[in-house]
Amino acid sequence: MKTETVAMILAGGQGSRLGKLTKTIAKPAVPFGGNYRIIDFALSNCANSGFNHVGVVTQYQPLVLNTHVGNGSSWGLNRHNGGATILQPYSSVDGEKFFKGTAHAIYQNIDYIDQKNPDYVVILSGDHIYKMDYEKMLDYHKRKAASLTVGVMPVPWEETSRFGVMNTDRTDRIIEFQEKPENAKSNLASMGIYIFDWPRLKQYLVDNQSKNRQMEDFGHHVIPAYLRNSESIYAYSFEGYWKDVGTIESLWSANMEFLDPEHELNIRDRKWRVYSKNPNTTPQFLTETAKVSDSMITDGCYIAGEINHSVLSHNVKVGKGSVVTDSVIMPNVVIGENVRIEKAIIGEGAHIYDDAELIGTESDIAVAGYKEEVGGYSDEK
Repeated sequence: MKTETVAMILAGGQGSRLGKLTKTIAKPAVPFGGNYRIIDFALSNCANSGFNHVGVVTQYQPLVLNTHVGNGSSWGLNRHNGGATILQPYSSVDGEKFFKGTAHAIYQNIDYIDQKNPDYVVILSGDHIYKMDYEKMLDYHKRKAASLTVGVMPVPWEETSRFGVMNTDRTDRIIEFQEKPENAKSNLASMGIYIFDWPRLKQYLVDNQSKNRQMEDFGHHVIPAYLRNSESIYAYSFEGYWKDVGTIESLWSANMEFLDPEHELNIRDRKWRVYSKNPNTTPQFLTETAKVSDSMITDGCYIAGEINHSVLSHNVKVGKGSVVTDSVIMPNVVIGENVRIEKAIIGEGAHIYDDAELIGTESDIAVAGYKEEVGGYSDEK
């Protein structure tokens, strides 16, 4: 059956810069904003954009991610002839078992894409926080008669060395690509969002695989190859909130911005909802000693302490006399009595014992990892 568009979400990253938070899960599965996981944003964008055929490409520690995504029903993606499909590495004919890069991940899943027989394939990252209508970008791609369209947004000039930078002419056609340049010619940074004409991209991937097998990454290999061959490549400028939450500090700051109801992310906007698969939990319970201000407290939480400008995920327990300020508390965390937590991220299932302190700064966020124990008997071992 013919499908106009297939979306492929690359969600196999280890997220090493998130340290202890990704010890047992992939970065796109990291909790965000109390009720969500990072991948929810790409999945919700697909659903809201009307892209019902979604492949989720996993690799590193996929169990939590696979369970969370399922068939996509939580995002309205389980429609007839649609849905989300988990795509994991497999042993191919040539013996390769793992994805070597973003383009190689797509190459290994050519059969899945061909089953849908699409005109276009949309390549997305599963570890960014943003809301975007991909249908508008696809319309732009069609108007430009592009072979490839790259989502871009301006970044501060002093940060261009962190990104792939696109140089364009007056028509927004990309004429040069600089990978993390020391002296950038433009401040239009790639968002890692691509729309390809599928037959053309497939030809590039198959031809290269039969020759030198060097086309492993979109930024390093595919885009330069398209430029060398004078393919029609255009930049699509995105205006709105977008953040790569690949570091502890960026993940923390995005959660803090999420707390502001006036912030442009506006996760509460019912016109562009962000969906998730939420666990069955009991209602939250605040004791007589609890004090909560300017915070997000999800269901299943028991609060006997003080919570200030913080995000608490489901099933968090905070003991009497404890104070949590400017912090992100992930699911199933137990915080004892008389604990002080400030500018910190506490990973899933961590246990913070009585009288412990975790104090960070905006440039050095304090972190407790997945199921880590802090204070009490754990420090005496």
